[in-house]
Amino acid sequence: MDKKTDGLRTHPKTIARQLFLLSSLFLLLAMPLSVLGQSSKEPLKLGVAGLSHDHVHWILGRPDLGDVEIVGIAEANKELVARLAKHYGFSLDLVFDSLEEMIEEVQPQAVAAFGSVYDHLSVVEACAPKGVHVMVEKPLAVSMEHALKMKALAQKHAIHLLTNYETSWYATNHKAYEMVQSQQLGDLRKIVVHDGHEGPKEIGVSKEFLEWLTDPILNGAGVLTDFGCYGANLITWLTKGDKPEAVMALTQSIKPDIYPKVEDEATILLRYPKMQGIIQASWNWPFSRKDMEVYGSTGYLISENSADLRFRLKDHKIEQRQTLNPLTDPYRDPFSLLVAVINNSITLEDYDLPALENNMVVMEILEAAKESARTGKWIYLE
Repeated sequence: MDKKTDGLRTHPKTIARQLFLLSSLFLLLAMPLSVLGQSSKEPLKLGVAGLSHDHVHWILGRPDLGDVEIVGIAEANKELVARLAKHYGFSLDLVFDSLEEMIEEVQPQAVAAFGSVYDHLSVVEACAPKGVHVMVEKPLAVSMEHALKMKALAQKHAIHLLTNYETSWYATNHKAYEMVQSQQLGDLRKIVVHDGHEGPKEIGVSKEFLEWLTDPILNGAGVLTDFGCYGANLITWLTKGDKPEAVMALTQSIKPDIYPKVEDEATILLRYPKMQGIIQASWNWPFSRKDMEVYGSTGYLISENSADLRFRLKDHKIEQRQTLNPLTDPYRDPFSLLVAVINNSITLEDYDLPALENNMVVMEILEAAKESARTGKWIYLE
């Protein structure tokens, strides 16, 4: 056999490998696209601490996206458990009387807290020493004292401690951030944030939620913390972590017959060297609202809700309007973000909306606002 013919011969093992690769390729091409798109990563093992916060419906009613698995629920209120289990169909085998028992039995990677704000500290105390990451609902804590303890535990045990706000997932707020950071609005001059609704009782929150939401110890205050935290969080984000020089607040009890223990109206003023922040939190709006106005030296932007915004820049003759598409992973919701942070797919900046440092500034603002409302004076931040 000549050299040309001999060069065409192939070792039997090589032929076998080629046939295997070809058959694998055919199998791959035959697979449905839905299967090909699935992630090879295991879902995050998530524990739920408490069911009394009505935001718990967010995780209980979340479609199965394959990224999160609820492995345990800690809730001692049997009536509440039965009601939600019937509504969502989760097994009672998932439910434990205490968070400590739940962590011991199912060993979650992270815990989402849906109890009172006062309980946030005890959740971190239970989770942090075991290396379990924590996400709480807004605000971070009932007081600066609690917040400092939570931060120390998170840092000591190297866990992520995130705070979830509904407005963190608004496409309009992210568009506002983009326009501010790219200087399309010029230097910031005034940010006005409106948050609230007709009142928790008026809109029909659950009895378990209403009980602690209107308790100054369990919630830290009334509407000042419930909705004032949103504006403090957004303004701290838009200013990339800047703290105001001073805080002034006015609170009122317009409906003392309904909310005898806490204020239902709050206005918080934030003074910066060359800018003002105005936070209007209310349980007296004629309808629910979460909107924001951002004014700069060369333009303004108004986010009307999660999708609709309008803006006018210096060279525009008329106001522009946009309707935005919802955010995509990992910013579609708090649970997608939690997975991404724990998996190191993204790294949060200190001033980002869910980040611990941002929410420590939020706590300073809220504490100063409570003191200002009590004394009628400007409170200066260190």
